[in-house]
Amino acid sequence: MKLDVNAKSMLFSNTSIPDVFFTEYLSMASGNAIKVYLYMFFLSKYGKDVKINDLAKSLALDFKTIQDCIKFWEDLGLITKKTNGYTMNDLQEIELNKLYSPKLTASPEVAEKIEKSKYRAKAIETINTLYFQGVMSPSWYTDITLWFEKYKFDEQVMLALFKYCFDHSALHRNYIKVVANAWHQANIKTFSDLDLYYQKQEKITAIEKKIAKKLGLSRQLTEYEKAFIEKWYIDFGYDFSIIEIALKRTTSKSNPSFDYINKLLSDWNDRNLRTVDAVQTFLESMKQKQKDIKELKKKAGISNYSGRQYDNLDSLYANIKP
Repeated sequence: MKLDVNAKSMLFSNTSIPDVFFTEYLSMASGNAIKVYLYMFFLSKYGKDVKINDLAKSLALDFKTIQDCIKFWEDLGLITKKTNGYTMNDLQEIELNKLYSPKLTASPEVAEKIEKSKYRAKAIETINTLYFQGVMSPSWYTDITLWFEKYKFDEQVMLALFKYCFDHSALHRNYIKVVANAWHQANIKTFSDLDLYYQKQEKITAIEKKIAKKLGLSRQLTEYEKAFIEKWYIDFGYDFSIIEIALKRTTSKSNPSFDYINKLLSDWNDRNLRTVDAVQTFLESMKQKQKDIKELKKKAGISNYSGRQYDNLDSLYANIKP
């Protein structure tokens, strides 16, 4: 892309980026997205038309990458597509609108609670000091205040939320919202709730590792397999001692299936089998039942019993040693 600018004037000129770019958008953008935005910002200062092919050549990026980066900034409202190019929107105006627009919808009661909440204000300032080096953008104050109202977190939980995202190198709004929604769905409001949630997650992780080891899986469990395990532990209330019984019943299978294990555990849950003894007693009864059926079929002269297909829950227990 050719720039019709005197070389000497470019040597002594500067391109100024508002600080809000660094406080609001830098952490959520990829390296290529930042490169594209800065170069487009630079070109806009000289009133140059922006063409994707020219950007690709100038920045040594492929066409698709340039498109994706521009789309990223468009979605955030920093760039607007025109008929014959793009407009770089005013960052400070965008943040000013974000800062005041939410307050217009807040009720007087909410505003009064915010004003009176000294602990909440202290928590927000602590977040500013610990995770933004004391230069947190004003729009963050509004967002955090609204999150307090939306999720009903106490101050310690809000601090823990930012610490969690900071420790995972993802201190941007989208990631924070995902984590906050997950905690909210887990009915977390106080730090005690969060502590119990962490304990539960640690137990689930431990069970996941034990199951993978017992099944000889060297790979990471998929999200669907983890969802099964979470259901067994949280919904059914089964600890590893009961889950292991189901695992043992896969030894006759060359490729153990989580779906098969889930059918077993779901059946035990439906039968209200809550202890190891209860499960073992049930399995013994099923073993005896299958033995009796075999004897009856043998006396009746019915062959190929061992070749029957599993078509219901009872058949899950056929020809399997406990």
